[in-house]
Amino acid sequence: MFCSFAAMVLLGQAGAAVMPAADVTAQVIHSVAERAKAENIVDTPIRTVDAGGHHIGVALVYRPAATNIAGGAVHNEVTEIYHVLEGSATLVTGGTLVNPKVRENTPRRMALNGPGVSGTAIEGGESRSIGKGDIIIIPAGTPHAFPEIQEDITYTVVRVDPGQVMTLK
Repeated sequence: MFCSFAAMVLLGQAGAAVMPAADVTAQVIHSVAERAKAENIVDTPIRTVDAGGHHIGVALVYRPAATNIAGGAVHNEVTEIYHVLEGSATLVTGGTLVNPKVRENTPRRMALNGPGVSGTAIEGGESRSIGKGDIIIIPAGTPHAFPEIQEDITYTVVRVDPGQVMTLK
């Protein structure tokens, strides 16, 4: 018997609770970006929702040029997906954190990206230039850092949180 993909989806949804959609409009992103630039705010959570067994968060990150960030970070439970809106930087991913130190689980840290580890550098990672329009997926547990920011960079970050450690907003 032939069963279409749409029919399988509908059968799978029978009896399942329907989750509401969540919007993050371009106007909101623009407004948050302008505030971040004016007040030099690095990471601004916009919305975090329960997506049925896991949390999904959307934030805006602004990093000014020449704010080279020594070290690196690992988010233990949260995958991040960057979409560069403007600017350019060098991003390093993978490898191993040097001098790893567990981060303090402050309420702000948990709201942003959950528990993690910081280091003084990344050894053996892959370096690449990123710029407007690029999308980068950084799986949970993957070291990452911005050792060089050529021009102010602004990007949205979608955070996928299967352990529901991020605070809903």
